[in-house]
Amino acid sequence: MSVLKETFFALAALSLIGDAMAQAPAQTDYSKVVIRTVKLAPDFYVLNGQGGAIGVLAGPDGVLMVDSQFAPLTQKIVAAIRQITNEPIRFLINTHVHPDHTGGNENLGKMGVTIVAREELRDRLMHPRPSANGTPGVPAPVAALPVITYSAPITFHMDGENVRAIPIPKAHTDGDTLVFFPNANVIMIGDYVRTLGFPNIDRNNGGSLKGMLAGIDTAIKLCNAETKVVPGHGEITNRAGLIAHRDMIVAIRNKIAPLVREGKTLPEVMAAKPTADYDAKVPGGSTTVARFVGQVYAELKAGN
Repeated sequence: MSVLKETFFALAALSLIGDAMAQAPAQTDYSKVVIRTVKLAPDFYVLNGQGGAIGVLAGPDGVLMVDSQFAPLTQKIVAAIRQITNEPIRFLINTHVHPDHTGGNENLGKMGVTIVAREELRDRLMHPRPSANGTPGVPAPVAALPVITYSAPITFHMDGENVRAIPIPKAHTDGDTLVFFPNANVIMIGDYVRTLGFPNIDRNNGGSLKGMLAGIDTAIKLCNAETKVVPGHGEITNRAGLIAHRDMIVAIRNKIAPLVREGKTLPEVMAAKPTADYDAKVPGGSTTVARFVGQVYAELKAGN
């Protein structure tokens, strides 16, 4: 097999793996999923179940949610919120398009919740990418679609907060949003920062390495030493954690870049172990290293 074909097939395989992980969660018995609630501030909570972390601002003006996990969990999620407050759920902000963050949209939309997200996210729900085996994506039902979209930061004034939804262009996907709760001093950052596994640049849904680094810098500028940063997956982190995460990405990129310039194939780059300094430090890193290295390689190979 030629070097060109070898590289092509390696990249194609990694692309399909990334698509499968983003669009088709492993078979889950949702009846056994337990929703766990963590209180981070007087009116702010994080719910963890199956999929991305959910943020809940609760107060006399009602509830603002960040992300919705999977559809079969909606009743459990609503029940967990009812343990916090009986006020109505008014708004849902989606941080990005993946189904472990938007799967409950339809159920919540039918409950009268106003869904808010980037225009790019709405478009991808309406025109989803094909599945890993080439099967056409299934468009989301109308009730699952954001009814308010934005391309610049917007603010929700409720429950004593000035909640800022800040677009993060082309990071994990092309529809990412950072949600900042300044009074609670909490950032819901979605999946463009994760503390479980190496980063995931979903290039098939518009993500980019440069955008991810720029988005992390945006979050760092919002933080002080006490800010709690809630990733879509993994343990809660802080400003120092964001800085370390960014520096890791830069260090790995800087090891891959000269290999790309030398014309190395992806298998040769993998054999050079560009993540070796971090493999033991990243929880779940062994299962995500090939994906991340492949994504960085593809972006650098394309000259980005």
